[in-house]
Amino acid sequence: MPIQKIVLANPRGFCAGVERAIKTVEECLSLFGAPVYIKHEIVHNKHVVERLHQQGAITVERVEEIPRNANAVFSAHGSPPEDFAKAKEKNIRVINATCPLVTKVHFEVHRYAKQGYKIIYIGHKGHAEGLGVLGEVPEAITMVETKEDVAHLSFQDDKKLVFLTQTTLSVDESKEIISALKKKYPKIESPPKEDICYATTNRQEAVKALANEVDLILVVGSENSSNSRRLVETAIKQGCKAYLIEDKTKIKKEWLENKKNIGISSGASVPDHLVQKVVSFFVERGARKEEIAGIREDVVFTEPLELIKIKRLSKADR
Repeated sequence: MPIQKIVLANPRGFCAGVERAIKTVEECLSLFGAPVYIKHEIVHNKHVVERLHQQGAITVERVEEIPRNANAVFSAHGSPPEDFAKAKEKNIRVINATCPLVTKVHFEVHRYAKQGYKIIYIGHKGHAEGLGVLGEVPEAITMVETKEDVAHLSFQDDKKLVFLTQTTLSVDESKEIISALKKKYPKIESPPKEDICYATTNRQEAVKALANEVDLILVVGSENSSNSRRLVETAIKQGCKAYLIEDKTKIKKEWLENKKNIGISSGASVPDHLVQKVVSFFVERGARKEEIAGIREDVVFTEPLELIKIKRLSKADR
């Protein structure tokens, strides 16, 4: 049975934090020349990482791998304070490309810790973003990943407690965990504004709408991209088959058997040209293209402060 229609989710792809991080690396390469070191993948997409590598960016996982006196960009996911301290010891010029919405969580951690709170952080164990947050005030933070983790917590009822979350969580799953926390600790406080970022929420809502119109959803994104994986989980929870694909070469013919309408979305770290190649894969086989209406995103973040200062000094020297 030929595919009749492909339907694109909207919004999809790059968020403001990702655009800012990638542009930061490109600006640093232009200002300083190659190599520019990136601590952890600047964003979780192998195509983006490879393109920047070809321009002279070198991705490393530890500050110890960065040479003394080098130029380095710390990734969008955030970094623990110890990494900045190590960089300072090696006289590494650091441009901090942490997403401002992740930085917001870092600030919240310090504010609540200073006020004597114990912080319960909902996140995925081992994810770069969570490691950065946990490194801020480790003695005050406990991480939970599931409702089962909540059941094993042993805080006293009269303890000052607050929960914070990773920015790329499943909205529905985090609600379940938060509900379990509130049931166990009725006095637990929440952040003034939720930590799951606008882009994560908008893309998950778009996939929910898409799931009602199609037989299968393909999410373009890398395996290590938390927000991309959450999109797949969101579609499956809506009762729609879904798969995560790095690019069009990962589409499997058996997935398409007896399917008429295919939905396509992409994670927040995915360049749109990868999505368009998936679209072309189906259009070339006779499918027509549609796009669902969605929330228009107009969020823009300013450049990292370190980069603004360097560019200002560069102009003054001319």
